[in-house]
Amino acid sequence: MSRRISPVIPGFGLTLGYTLVYLSLIVLIPLAVMFIHASQLSAVQFWNIVTAPRVLAALRLSFGTAFFAAIINGVIGTLLAWVLVRYTFPGRKIIDAMIDLPFALPTAVAGIALTALYAPNGFIGQFAADMGIKIAYTPFGITLALTFVTLPFVVRTVQPVLADIPREVEEAAACLGAKPLQVFRHILVPALLPAWLTGFALAFARGVGEYGSVIFIAGNMPMKTEILPLLIMVKLDQYDYTGATAIGVMMLLVSFVLLLLINLLQRRIETPN
Repeated sequence: MSRRISPVIPGFGLTLGYTLVYLSLIVLIPLAVMFIHASQLSAVQFWNIVTAPRVLAALRLSFGTAFFAAIINGVIGTLLAWVLVRYTFPGRKIIDAMIDLPFALPTAVAGIALTALYAPNGFIGQFAADMGIKIAYTPFGITLALTFVTLPFVVRTVQPVLADIPREVEEAAACLGAKPLQVFRHILVPALLPAWLTGFALAFARGVGEYGSVIFIAGNMPMKTEILPLLIMVKLDQYDYTGATAIGVMMLLVSFVLLLLINLLQRRIETPN
């Protein structure tokens, strides 16, 4: 006679109910309110707001710098994960803990520190200025700040997947005559690519919405170094709540489309025909 094993947590109906209520209160209802508030605008008014030159400049800057920061971390973060997984050396645990520092450090503190370091009179910025390179108050400085705050997303996504790849598979390929580049291309890349895309998407999404670490190093010059979150704050300070909501909706839609494309690409890689 079979004996029914009771689940550790309540049944499907109750847990699903809690999940939907929590998700609605935290995510769905706030987003719905934003869309409802933006619906007060006509289609022409909404289009005029989101296609204003200042908004488009901020859009290009926010998504462009977030994309490049995610690409940089995709390379450097994978390299860091490789070193932490494949090698044992003194100070390894310290470096591993330091990677999570951007998670714990307030972003405003990170922005102040980066600005003090890379400003024209900063410790590193003054040497860069002598070579004719301006870091702070430029898109380069914004990308640097986003690289700092989004690094853990790639490392912590790739690291466990890399640790689960059996070393015996690589050794077997090498014994069969595969060169290191062939082992990397045919064994490591297919296993790491889905996780890499996930880390890239997380870093990109975080970079698009980042505010605290960017406003200090950006300089906040309209049409040059003004990011979309700052432009939303400017609209709110001017009591233009409808305009701020319209920009927020546009930002949400663009982010959703980009993340959807990344997820579709990831799924296609995971389940090839």
